Amino acid sequence: MNAISTVQPGQSLAIRIEGMTKSYGKVQALRGINLEVKRGEIFGFLGPNGAGKTTTIRCLLDMIRPDGGQANLLGLDPQNQPVEVQTLTGYLPGEVQYFDNFTAEHQLRFFADMRNGRTEWNHVRQLAERLGLDLKHQIKNLSKGNKQKVGIVQAMMHRPDLLLLDEPTSGLDPLMQQEVLSMLREANSAGATVFFSSHIMSEVENVASRVAIIRSGEIVEVAETSHLTRRTLNRLTIRFKRPVDFTEIGSLPGVKILSQTDQTSFTVQVTGDMERLVQVLGRFPVLDLETERPGLEEIFLTYYKN
Repeated sequence: MNAISTVQPGQSLAIRIEGMTKSYGKVQALRGINLEVKRGEIFGFLGPNGAGKTTTIRCLLDMIRPDGGQANLLGLDPQNQPVEVQTLTGYLPGEVQYFDNFTAEHQLRFFADMRNGRTEWNHVRQLAERLGLDLKHQIKNLSKGNKQKVGIVQAMMHRPDLLLLDEPTSGLDPLMQQEVLSMLREANSAGATVFFSSHIMSEVENVASRVAIIRSGEIVEVAETSHLTRRTLNRLTIRFKRPVDFTEIGSLPGVKILSQTDQTSFTVQVTGDMERLVQVLGRFPVLDLETERPGLEEIFLTYYKN
């Protein structure tokens, strides 16, 4: 499915993907995806393992070559201008490769040298301190979570214009996950565009202004996060002044009765527009009702039901 652009004509883009395809033997990892990410936004890229998230990011950075289509980052062609692209971007891969005998500081200085020293070391120390990362420890002695912190620091330490992060909170405890999300918000406030993949719905819901859902190598939805959480599912608990017959309500299109305690209270799930349900409820002696909007987790799962 081709994603419908939500970017206005003439608006500056940080990422533009057109018709990108990629196969590994007989496995089609990307099936002609189209995607646009505006400069200055935080964009969530959702999908389970194997959906094509990592392949997309690697193709964007020319780490692997797509079979077809094209990509553009910050107005640059990653295939023809790889050095310029990598200078302006901060990349966190799903699995970072380190020199085990290096200390965290030595490893980060190595990354800084690869960027021609475009790093303020005081800024590196500040990032490490916020993450609780001891720069004097050897990489081989670090836990998975602390290795992830090294990767986050190396992606952010040169204050890039574009952050491409593959599962940035993987391996971190909940408090540290929140700290990383705060750092992403701050980088965005300072002018960086943030594009991050995840399968954790709550973190995307908390920080991303827009989201794309990828399924089996195809973009199945691109939308503002708030719009996506509003439109697909709603759950209502309705209480009546006296016992009523729920038959008419349960037979409405898009309405499913989830539970009922007695003839005066029940919970329904509504898919799509609630106008018809509201009209019918107007004929019943409603005492009160509570509306619960679903999280991205529930919405996401609707795209994976057969």
